[in-house]
Amino acid sequence: MSTGHSSADAEAAARLISFGMRPKLLPGRDVVYGELVRRYGEDSSFKQLTHAVAAGLGLMVLEVGTQAGAVLAATDESIFEIKMDSYARQSKIRERRDTEKVLHGLIHLATAALGYPRPDDLANDTYIGRVSVEQVDGVVREACRILDERAAASAGNNDPLADAPELEQAWRAYARRPAAAATKDGRLASDTTRGMVARALRFLAEQGFLVPVSGEQGGTYRTTPRYQVQVRELAADAAFDELLSLGVVSVPGGDGTLRTTSSTL
Repeated sequence: MSTGHSSADAEAAARLISFGMRPKLLPGRDVVYGELVRRYGEDSSFKQLTHAVAAGLGLMVLEVGTQAGAVLAATDESIFEIKMDSYARQSKIRERRDTEKVLHGLIHLATAALGYPRPDDLANDTYIGRVSVEQVDGVVREACRILDERAAASAGNNDPLADAPELEQAWRAYARRPAAAATKDGRLASDTTRGMVARALRFLAEQGFLVPVSGEQGGTYRTTPRYQVQVRELAADAAFDELLSLGVVSVPGGDGTLRTTSSTL
């Protein structure tokens, strides 16, 4: 980092990072935030300083732009990293067992794949995807069905199950759970798969990654530029690529409305 930076520059860089940690705030809604985003894009020295300040806080700057604002990710062991136990508390997961955590990981993976099922969608900054509770549940259940068939074929061929892809570690637990069941007061039971999906999507909305659109299909949301940046990082994950390769996410021609290949939806 250059020694020519003033304390005012460091304060401005830190403020840009602080704006990025307020997930629902956008540069277009705050004059100071918008000016800092503009400065980041035009001043390479300030950009370098911002990255250095972020690194010192255990954060990585994924992108800074007028649409998404400052999008940050916590590095390993950062105090800002959202651990699965913390997520479980925030999303009110009653039983924070390992299986429960993996199931929620599958849900988030399916949500990202539904939101941006094609490489072109991730590359297009103007693309807006839509996801619903029923769609996400349908994608995970269809993935479970395919993985069930794979496991049966693997057993028939005497292939070691220990070598199965990581997605196969949780499909049985998800498939065993009912998709939907009502509580006494008519609400969706929290231990059903759609109840789990609904909590996950609400959590993403609270983080500024999704925006509620309607109550249709158990709850429908649109994606945000902030989420697009995060999914670009996730797309490099092997599990994300594996889920897409199962062929359970598809987009009909033209209108961009997302659906699953499952006939149950």
